[in-house]
Amino acid sequence: MPSQFLKVALEAAKNAEEVITAYYTGDIEVELKADETPVTLADRGAEKVIRETIKQAFPDHGFLGEEFGIEEGDSPYVWIIDPIDATKNYIRKIPIFGTQIALMKDEDLILGVSNAPLLNELLYAEAGSGAFLNGKPIQVSDVAHPKDAMVCHGGLRWFIEKGTFPGAYNLINDTARTRGFGDFYMYHLVASARADAVIEAAISVWDIAAITVIVREAGGKATDIQGQPITKDTASLVATNGILHDTILDYFKDA
Repeated sequence: MPSQFLKVALEAAKNAEEVITAYYTGDIEVELKADETPVTLADRGAEKVIRETIKQAFPDHGFLGEEFGIEEGDSPYVWIIDPIDATKNYIRKIPIFGTQIALMKDEDLILGVSNAPLLNELLYAEAGSGAFLNGKPIQVSDVAHPKDAMVCHGGLRWFIEKGTFPGAYNLINDTARTRGFGDFYMYHLVASARADAVIEAAISVWDIAAITVIVREAGGKATDIQGQPITKDTASLVATNGILHDTILDYFKDA
């Protein structure tokens, strides 16, 4: 049975979907934030409704969201929110975008919801309870060698800026197939055995908190490029089917 945490997170994701899809059908107004990344009324409206939905159920919980930042609570629980992951796709009417909602207790990620409404993919997981896609259990692949693997990556420019491009290049060169989907969708593919690994070099915790739980509960593994655990300060990510994890980390051991 899903916990009350998960029930509320799923409700929040669906409420956000209504906001996001309503704006998507019209002209999307775009502003630039201080970091030069775009934001829309849909981003802000979706995060607002997510927070409101969760607050009704858990008024003492804290929040960390991409659009409205930190809101301290009076409990060890913090909700981590990216209302529209892949806002640039959303703006250009590319349907690969999704809402990310995660729950952290103290320093442990314990729940993740990733909803991609136009792809009809709702993934969710709770620690110790497995991962699901549209209500059906999912598991990672059993691919054991890069030469047989499909590896997805974020923007290659970020690997250059972070000094990790040689490792990324060598890994891509050694794999059977690579795709640069970017954002949350790569992790959907890994969690459901449609791809085998993901590497990203420039991320924020709200980009990866939810899918970290989902990949782990599907039987995979997620760390930063140095093999360290995911925290609120994590800025790179390797997510795999678990079997490939150490092999892929070896490509970045000198980074």
